[in-house]
Amino acid sequence: MSIPNDFPRFSVPGHEKEMETLRRLYWLHYPGSGPKATLWDPWLPMPSLWPAVETNDSMNSFRGQWDDVLSNRIIDKDGYVSTHQHPSIAHPLGWPFPYWHGGRGGCGWHFSFKDTVGGHWRPQELNTQEGWRLEGASDDGIGEYGWNLKLTGAGSMMTAPAHDVDTFQSPFLQLRWKAAGLGDAQPYVEWATRESPNFGPDRRVYFEPVEGETVAHTVIPMYKHPKWTGGIAQLRVGLGNPQPGAAVTIQAFFTQYDTRQDINGQNYIRGCTTYFLWARDIDFLRRNINRMRTALRYVMTEHQALERKYVFNTWVGHDGRSGLKIGPDGKKEILYGRGIGDNYWDILPFGYKDAYATILYYEALKCMASIEQDIRAHPEWNVPVGALAFDPDVLLKHAADVKAEGNKLFWNAKTGRFVPNVDADGEIHDYGLTSLNMEAVYYDFAAPEHAKSIVSWLCGDRIVEGDTSQGADIYHWRFAPRATTKRNVEYYFWGWSAPESLPWGGQVQDGGAVLGWSHHDLIARLKVRGPDNAWERLQEITRWFDEVEAAGGYRKYYDGTREGTLQGGGTAGGLGLDSEFFESVLVPQVMLEGFLGFAPTADGFRLDPRLPSGWPELAVDRIHLRGLVLRVRAARDSIEVLKDGQADEACFVHLPDGNWRIAYIGQDGKLVPRQSPKTRESDGAYEVNWADAAGVRFERKAN
Repeated sequence: MSIPNDFPRFSVPGHEKEMETLRRLYWLHYPGSGPKATLWDPWLPMPSLWPAVETNDSMNSFRGQWDDVLSNRIIDKDGYVSTHQHPSIAHPLGWPFPYWHGGRGGCGWHFSFKDTVGGHWRPQELNTQEGWRLEGASDDGIGEYGWNLKLTGAGSMMTAPAHDVDTFQSPFLQLRWKAAGLGDAQPYVEWATRESPNFGPDRRVYFEPVEGETVAHTVIPMYKHPKWTGGIAQLRVGLGNPQPGAAVTIQAFFTQYDTRQDINGQNYIRGCTTYFLWARDIDFLRRNINRMRTALRYVMTEHQALERKYVFNTWVGHDGRSGLKIGPDGKKEILYGRGIGDNYWDILPFGYKDAYATILYYEALKCMASIEQDIRAHPEWNVPVGALAFDPDVLLKHAADVKAEGNKLFWNAKTGRFVPNVDADGEIHDYGLTSLNMEAVYYDFAAPEHAKSIVSWLCGDRIVEGDTSQGADIYHWRFAPRATTKRNVEYYFWGWSAPESLPWGGQVQDGGAVLGWSHHDLIARLKVRGPDNAWERLQEITRWFDEVEAAGGYRKYYDGTREGTLQGGGTAGGLGLDSEFFESVLVPQVMLEGFLGFAPTADGFRLDPRLPSGWPELAVDRIHLRGLVLRVRAARDSIEVLKDGQADEACFVHLPDGNWRIAYIGQDGKLVPRQSPKTRESDGAYEVNWADAAGVRFERKAN
């Protein structure tokens, strides 16, 4: 593949082949590492932002994209951050499935499919006006955008044909419509039941009017009304217009499952933090800090995380119970409406007492505490500190409490690993979800003894009885551990109702593997077992990728001539490598984040190199940190940082413990020693004033 000369290189003497392989792996996925759905906000900013790729203006393009996308993430009036996944007829701010016609308790009328997702994502047949009853409105026929109505009187109403509705499967109603001339109307939905067949204001939910030529997707949270329970017999829409004359077009009216995800606020906060630290875009922070604070408060309140010290998801269909029930006789019952996913693992139930959302909440607390500290340390930024602001010390104390509670609540002592959740029946469902456990170590959520237990299990030193995959077989797919280590044919959302029809390892979420999660695996190994262990695992990944390239790429390598099927683009398979698996770009980040230990801070960077015993040194170039391009070279007791660009402010560098000497590197390449380096009293960071220098060299003095 043709890689631009200004794309970063990893350099380790004696291991040039592996380093070049990692560079090619990085470049393969780098073009697709820009902003995606909110799901990817914690993972993609770093790999897309740090390379100083001036070719095709990629460097500036990615920064502009992240600024734009993060600044325009939809946050609703409650504080929920939208998923921003591809459109469907599910919750417009949620995951694109499940949708009403995939269950058994909803209903819907679609008068036009204009600008509506196609394929299996929606019904295939349009509806007519048959069975609808209009009051104070005339039927102007069905046009391109839907059913056209002329409001001929005040208080116009449209009553849907009678249809049984299960409120458990219909926590929301969605009205897709547009209007002209509604003015200060107060539209509402009413419902009748078999026991109470008459409509009335005691069973009514209001919603906002619309105005204009764009079809609006109005989501009505019916589940919040105490009388929206049991079975519904009929629905009625009151347009609440104070006078006649308005024109209304109804494109669709249907029930809707709650497909929101309880990790979005956490992901958004980490994404914003990562972008800010790499770009130090102060204007971005001013524009988004209160949005970040609002997103965090939403998790604290909506999911009772501040009170409980874990994420508690009570959304309808998110109680952690399976949508499948296997009886003693082996007969399967499908429990429609149950087991709706909450995150990346979209066919697995999480929810109720949610471990993964709690791990990400812990990380979001630390991110927000760091940003709040930086804001207070830099009053010159003029970033708002007001009613929405958090006390960083309070956040850190709360984060410690969340970690302590989570390590008790979600730890399975029998298997020595974290479980995804505790469901509404108090049951746990432990299928050996490796990514959950690796991220728990990656984010320092796992207590030290738990981190050791997790890595021991992954490395095969500790066998978990009852698991389908044990020991070396956990890395059956070579490039990453299996996503789960225990066969699962009973714990899914109801729509994935025949998991047994695929073999073990034939579905990503049941014994398959995802390349991107090797990054968390490598960092977990580095933290717990040191750099030699992580390097050994990384070498196996590079050997595998060399074979993949020799075969002609992922799709040719897994073409049926060897075991393994690829998932992607709507096709179910066991291996997540390309297509929508954008997180594959994470794997080479272990060189910068892990072995080099480089991380940006608000006014500098951290360096904590962890070199394998066989590496004399590691160098990474083309690191774009704010307005500088850096090359960092780390050896056993020295670190050298060369810069290209003008540094008009002091840079504060955090180094590992030790007695360090500093020497500036002149433009002629000669060292200019500084015997007494200045450190910052608050955190011990070394102050580097290198406006006139080409770089700086740190040497650790022997004790």
